[in-house]
Amino acid sequence: MTHRRLKAGYFVLAALNTLATSIFLNFLFFYFHDRFGFGNRENLAVTAAYGFIYTFAAWGCGKFAARCGLRLSLKLGFAGLALIMAAGALADGLALQLAVLAVYSVVLLLTWPALEALVSERETQAGVQEMVGVYNSTWAAAAALAYFTGGKLYDEFGKGAVYWLPAGIFVAQFALVCWLDRRHDAVLAATPEPPREVPHGPERSALNQPVPPAAFLKMAWLANPFAYIAINTLIAVMPVVTEKFKLTHTEAGLFCSVWFFARFGAFVLLWKWRGWHYRFRWLLGSFAVLIASLATILISSQLWLVVLAQVLTGLAVGLIYYSSLFYSMDVGEASSEHGGLHEAFIGAGICVGPAAGAAALTVAPQSANVFAWAVSGLLVAGCGGLVWLRLASHKRGS
Repeated sequence: MTHRRLKAGYFVLAALNTLATSIFLNFLFFYFHDRFGFGNRENLAVTAAYGFIYTFAAWGCGKFAARCGLRLSLKLGFAGLALIMAAGALADGLALQLAVLAVYSVVLLLTWPALEALVSERETQAGVQEMVGVYNSTWAAAAALAYFTGGKLYDEFGKGAVYWLPAGIFVAQFALVCWLDRRHDAVLAATPEPPREVPHGPERSALNQPVPPAAFLKMAWLANPFAYIAINTLIAVMPVVTEKFKLTHTEAGLFCSVWFFARFGAFVLLWKWRGWHYRFRWLLGSFAVLIASLATILISSQLWLVVLAQVLTGLAVGLIYYSSLFYSMDVGEASSEHGGLHEAFIGAGICVGPAAGAAALTVAPQSANVFAWAVSGLLVAGCGGLVWLRLASHKRGS
């Protein structure tokens, strides 16, 4: 086995992990809606609780992977997730279902920071950038496929699609990581160390900007949680959005996958075209587009407008997410601990946006769209924070 084939194995793990987690979490909200009568407020509250746990688990699990071993972290994660999915399939009451989700929120983070570090292992700086592009495109394509097919699977198998299908994928991942683990050290021993480079630093285009490279990292880290505020608000309320248009679960899977495919397209474009690197206007423009497109999806009663807004949402989210990961790698250093911090920022976004939406619906339950205005207000505040960071960094750099 060569080094590149070993990396291919980790990319397969990333794709399978995305398939399993996307099918479970995205269609869990449809299951809660159908089985327990959850509306927007309840699904948003569940998402906020999931995000709260995720935030703290990400930081701790990233440290665990760095100290105890990346492959051990993956083994424990995949085995644990398979058991958790089996428990969820056998559980019936709401309290047990929520307990399963809470444990899942922790164990999941044994996988993502470790995978992010493994795909960048033993790479030059240019190699890391290439690996980030492949990694993003891989999991984004898998996420789009999961939602595109998930509605049909849910129609056919119901709760079994939500739990047993991901359980089977996690078992396959556990077997694959054990197989890769037996070959990992031998492959690295036969792989020459990458040539020594000058100390890690940002690419040349970063030095031609009026603000320092570290400012772009801070701005991207600020923007990414707000992208996840939008994403997880959208996922939580999608059962009600699709019900408004009288879509079946199969149709909902096709309809709701539009923004996933747009995000995948954005990742491929941003991987190959680097003109957006260290250009503030691209980050700011994506943030503004995200605000307008999310509000359109949540409020509009015109199906064609919602489809168009999904395309714009996917493109905007794609650039914001890619910025966070790219600047983390270009300005910082790739590691599972750093990946844990990246995931912790994501968890903060998963928590805060849906929490604001659920709170708004609790205060003003008679207004069906109040959660949309609450979340949009958060995004506007985040955009203001982005501009403030840019101006403050320019003053310090001048």
